[in-house]
Amino acid sequence: MSQFQELKVNINRETVLEDYLLANISRQLSTIGRKEVLTGKGKFGIFGAGKEIAQIALAKSFKNGDFRSGYYRDQTFMLAAGIYTPEEHFAQLYGDTDLEYNPAHGGRLMNNHFATRNLDKNGDWKKLTSQKNSSADISPTAGQMPRLLGLAYASKLYRKNEALQNLTDFSINGNEVAFGTIGDSSTSEGHFFETLNAAGVLQVPM
Repeated sequence: MSQFQELKVNINRETVLEDYLLANISRQLSTIGRKEVLTGKGKFGIFGAGKEIAQIALAKSFKNGDFRSGYYRDQTFMLAAGIYTPEEHFAQLYGDTDLEYNPAHGGRLMNNHFATRNLDKNGDWKKLTSQKNSSADISPTAGQMPRLLGLAYASKLYRKNEALQNLTDFSINGNEVAFGTIGDSSTSEGHFFETLNAAGVLQVPM
C-alpha cells in the first residue's frame, strides 16, 4: 500500500462559478481602488490584482484556528476565507475610523493591511480556534516572515507543552497551521531565508 493517501478534489460547476465570480470581484476592487487613488479620493493604492486564482486556491485549505501572516496583496485570500468584505475594502481605502466598517484597524494602518480581532468588545479573548485568524499586517517587506515563524512555533509548543494544552481557545492541540504570503522581491530579504532555515530546524507547521 502506498504511504500517500489518494487526493480527492470535489470540484463542481457551482464551485467553479463561485470562484470565478470572486476572482472578478477582487479584480474590480483593485481596478476601482486604483482609480480612486489616481483621482485623489483614496489615500494609497496597493492592491492584489494578478493574485486572484492562486489566493482562492490557498484559501480553500485555510481552516478555523489557522493563522495568516501576509502582506498587502492578499485581498482575494481574505475575501475567499470569509474574513474580509468589499465594503471593508473601501472603508480601508478611505481611511474610515469606525470599527464597525473597518474592523481590521479602524484607519490606523494603510489600506490593504489586514487583520482579525482577537478581543471582543469587552476586551476579553475570543475563541480563536473557532475563527479564521490573521495577524495584523506590517508595511516593511518580508517583515511578516519572522511573525509567521512565531505563529507556527506557537502551535508546536501547544502540542508539546502539557502546561498549555488546557488553553483550548488558542490552539486545537497544535493542529493549526500558519499560512504566509510574500512578494517576489521580498524573498531577497534576509528575513525570508532566516525564517525558512529556522522553520526547517524547528519543524513547525508553516
